[in-house]
Amino acid sequence: MDWDKLRIFHAVADAGSLTHAGDSLRLSQSAVSRQIRALEDALGTTLFHRHARGLILTEQGELLFDATSTMAKKLDTAAARIRDSEEEVFGELKVTTTVGFGSLWLTPRLSKLYDRYPDLKIDLMLEERVLDLPMREADVAIRMKEPSQADLVRKRLLNIRMRLYATKEYLARAGRPERLEDMRDHRLVSQNTLAPQVQAGAQLTHRIRAQDVRSTLNVNNYFGVLQAVLSHIGIGVLPDYLTIDFPDLERVLPEVESVEVPVFLAYPEELRQSRRVTAFREFVQEEITAYRRQQSSENSVE
Repeated sequence: MDWDKLRIFHAVADAGSLTHAGDSLRLSQSAVSRQIRALEDALGTTLFHRHARGLILTEQGELLFDATSTMAKKLDTAAARIRDSEEEVFGELKVTTTVGFGSLWLTPRLSKLYDRYPDLKIDLMLEERVLDLPMREADVAIRMKEPSQADLVRKRLLNIRMRLYATKEYLARAGRPERLEDMRDHRLVSQNTLAPQVQAGAQLTHRIRAQDVRSTLNVNNYFGVLQAVLSHIGIGVLPDYLTIDFPDLERVLPEVESVEVPVFLAYPEELRQSRRVTAFREFVQEEITAYRRQQSSENSVE
């Protein structure tokens, strides 16, 4: 098949419009249309249903689009590896992690990485959904469980626990619970247990709510839970890595905590030699080491 026609087909299928595809390819609509017709003639099949709202792929078109999508991802990978300089770090790096870890721990530290590599372009995708690294939905992932996908380089960064925290102001006003049963007299701030989240956090929330807690606030991510706790609304279920950066938080009921949750960094085997990935991995490891050192120092003081 003609590679140029396949490239044009992929752009049209992705855009769903001859006009939009033409704009991205810098070709006229008529030129794009001719190439699509020529490809359909060569294959002896119809690739698009045409209607007033645009173009919809036929079953045969879907098969071809799956193939061209895989080709495009592999070409992107090859281009990224070619662009990686032996001595410089530049270009785009797609990083995915959870909303909580990404917004509360990683993002505040990224200025140090940019100071070191000012030409780096990071596309940070914060979501609970696990993106497909081998299919290049992202280059690097930091996740609260060991990745199950094959052909990934993975490194365990640290272990975290979900614990209970509140502010001094809230505890001065509402009192400090001494036993788990005392939580029924406090407002619990947590994620909805049905929302996507670390399973250990949901289990701890279930355990606390079993005490017949009479007032609750559900938030769909830990960033929102933290903001509510810092606003003195109640006692929150939060990951323990927050205490380093938010000294106003006080731990409540020290004997109540989740099981350990492993935090892994992973990336595709084919990006092992990527300078951008190496730079990001080394940066995260340095920050984790500094975090552990600070955490050990604070624990020894206590």
